[in-house]
Amino acid sequence: MMRLAVHGAAGRMGRRVVALAAEDPGFRLVAAIEQPEHSCIGQDAGILAGCSEVKVPVSSPWPNDIDVVIDFSLPGAVDNVVEHALKAGASLVMATTGLSEDHHRKLREASEQIAIVWAPSMSLAVNLTMKLAQQTTRALKDIAGGLDIEILERHHRFKEDAPSGTALKFGELIADAYRDNDAQPAVQHVHGREGKTGARTRNEIGYHAIRTGDNPGEHTIVFGMLGETIELKVAASNRDCYAAGALAAAKWLEGKPPGLYSMFDVLDM
Repeated sequence: MMRLAVHGAAGRMGRRVVALAAEDPGFRLVAAIEQPEHSCIGQDAGILAGCSEVKVPVSSPWPNDIDVVIDFSLPGAVDNVVEHALKAGASLVMATTGLSEDHHRKLREASEQIAIVWAPSMSLAVNLTMKLAQQTTRALKDIAGGLDIEILERHHRFKEDAPSGTALKFGELIADAYRDNDAQPAVQHVHGREGKTGARTRNEIGYHAIRTGDNPGEHTIVFGMLGETIELKVAASNRDCYAAGALAAAKWLEGKPPGLYSMFDVLDM
């Protein structure tokens, strides 16, 4: 049984991780961590998550007797999370989005000492769709008449970054699949369009971010050709897919050597 700490436990995603972990015999929740000034400090994490009492209060101190940390919080807390995971010698599932290059560097450095899964989306379906997008790009990139690739993403009104980290990861993977060698022209990443932009070039990927209501996330990858179109769409109906994916990653990390892993590793793809 893995001793689990959830950072960001009072947030929308943290509560779902707590609720699903409480039903999973593979985990024992030992810490539900939040900022010291959070209004939920002291409340039972299970009750707060809408399930039965787990006898673990939401608190700010970090224990050392943990096997794995799942972080669903904010980019500003990442350094602190990494520091405490290193101190405890615990594996880490970094599920917070909107990370900077400096955060990526610190995760790479920390992965020399502990095992880390980092991905812009914990959804198993999203990561499978990413692989399909790569395969589709490789198959069609040299088609006569050209291939146009656009990425549309929808999220709730509270999301603070745009495009989403998941959309950017789709674009990164597609760009890698688009280039066979260094002789290929660099892919241009275009964020929205406005005004007289001129004809679309063949080597660009367009991103379009939509923010509405409480949408938990959906991504559509459009592959446009002359005469036909392919669309790959993956959509979440609630947040449990992200929580379940994070817990699956946590289980996968058990016994793994230090290193920086992705959800592709978790899915053995």
